[in-house]
Amino acid sequence: MQNIRPISALLAIALAFVVFDRCLAAEGLQAIEIPGDRAFMESITAGPDGILYVSSLASGGIARIKPGASKAEEWIAPAAFGSRSTFGVFADAESNTLWVCSNDMSGLGVDGPGHAIGSHLKGFDLSTGDGKISAQFPGKMNLCNDMTVASDGTVYVTNSLAPQILQLKPGGKTLEVWVENKQFQPPSGIGLDGIAIGSDGDIYVNTFNGGDFFRVEVKDGKPGAVTKLETSRPLKLPDGLRLVSGQNFLMVEGSGSLDRVTVNGDKVSIETIKDGLKEPTAVAKVGGTAWVTEGQLSHLFNAKANGPPRLPFEIVPVAVGN
Repeated sequence: MQNIRPISALLAIALAFVVFDRCLAAEGLQAIEIPGDRAFMESITAGPDGILYVSSLASGGIARIKPGASKAEEWIAPAAFGSRSTFGVFADAESNTLWVCSNDMSGLGVDGPGHAIGSHLKGFDLSTGDGKISAQFPGKMNLCNDMTVASDGTVYVTNSLAPQILQLKPGGKTLEVWVENKQFQPPSGIGLDGIAIGSDGDIYVNTFNGGDFFRVEVKDGKPGAVTKLETSRPLKLPDGLRLVSGQNFLMVEGSGSLDRVTVNGDKVSIETIKDGLKEPTAVAKVGGTAWVTEGQLSHLFNAKANGPPRLPFEIVPVAVGN
């Protein structure tokens, strides 16, 4: 018992150094500017070389940020390859593909670039930015929101206007409904949003307006049980979700926070890493830094009530460790 206090003191000192190191890391990083007064970022992803790719709900196209840059540059032009408003993005190094959700948002008052109708999953060459795959969503109630890629190359995509997760198999050109479940449909508003695959091979998703978190068991590539998991606190507009390692994820909530999400069985621990963010929509991790898009979407969809967005649009760095 005499050794408890010295050990506790050493642990406290070690923890203090960890916190101090993270603070130094955060201080050494600066927010990255996304040019334009209609950037309204929807998603972000990181390539294997640390390059960040950012979508825009209003301007469309894809912006690119090279390591060390203080400002984004246009990479894929608005309306390129039949795209419209761009939503979820995911850099898949194995297939050298940048997956992009494209939607016609004109019915909600956001015209976006181009004239394509409907929702599509687009695949662009990760090296050149050239379009190479376009798969249209089946049915009428569609909003391509976000995606993740399994180890076999299958792409899984959330549909926010129907309780569906769709899939595009490797080499395929047609999206198919992989699972449809009424639990995914909230009483009103947007449903399925963020999606990620855990180390257990199962798929995890959240619902934006529903504020729920689900696990979909994967058995030989086919969907198994859909389970609503118990979160340690209520979620407020959960959005972008990305795996870190094991059963640990990073997730943003549109209410203003970046969270660490830890799944243990049917329970989910939600730890707020940073709050006070301006309506975050997505997160991408590079090294020990999480880059968070401050989408400010309320200033797009309800500009009369909320006024113009705060400029410049920015991606905010948050030190999260490895």
